[in-house]
Amino acid sequence: MPSLPDGLGLGDSSVLAVVGAGGKKTLLYRLASVLSDAIVTATVRIPIFDSHVESVVVTDDPVSAAADTGTRPLGLVPERERPDRYRGYDPAVVDELAAAGETPLLVKADGARNRLFKAPGENEPQIPDAATVVSPIAAARVVGESLTEEAVHRPERVAELTDCAPGETIRPEHVASVVADASGGLKGVPQASSVIPVVNMADTSELEAVGREIATGVLDRAPSVSRVLVTRLNRDESVVEVVERD
Repeated sequence: MPSLPDGLGLGDSSVLAVVGAGGKKTLLYRLASVLSDAIVTATVRIPIFDSHVESVVVTDDPVSAAADTGTRPLGLVPERERPDRYRGYDPAVVDELAAAGETPLLVKADGARNRLFKAPGENEPQIPDAATVVSPIAAARVVGESLTEEAVHRPERVAELTDCAPGETIRPEHVASVVADASGGLKGVPQASSVIPVVNMADTSELEAVGREIATGVLDRAPSVSRVLVTRLNRDESVVEVVERD
């Protein structure tokens, strides 16, 4: 299997925006641990992540801070909003970082309140125009759960995009439909960005099969997507399978 950065097509000049639910932060931190010059930031709120990078700089001038700080991976945020979380930058500020050559950039561009699955709200996601890769993420483990707030962020939006009514059992095709929808996982993707979805939490052989079914469903529904990663981001060998278009 390819490495996680190779599976996502990331290089030195990449800007990755991660959206959806089911492992966004884990994906960012796993990538930060293997990309030597990575900068982790966000356009939405993000929990304190100091332990996942060499240092975090809280600054209104991230371009100067990145240039002046040699340690990597580096976290850049504008404000510590509460004891347990940072605020994110406006997407245009992340664009400025990219324009200054401060890459690779790893960007949390969506929130999900620690749920396994979601569909975006009216003002979501917050993807910078400079994103070279956008990864909508969903958890294979959500299949079999009920469409309720316990497992899903904004379940009413998921219901609108699928034939799954609130309270009904979520099936692989429901997840695939949302990830592949222009109002779901593909919402707000810049025209020049590649889209590489991630189906995470494929932690057992049964969940691997679920992840593969979701991935195939995404490819069937989204012509702009050429491959989907099935992952278990809690392990060093994170990529379980790369499902590609025939």
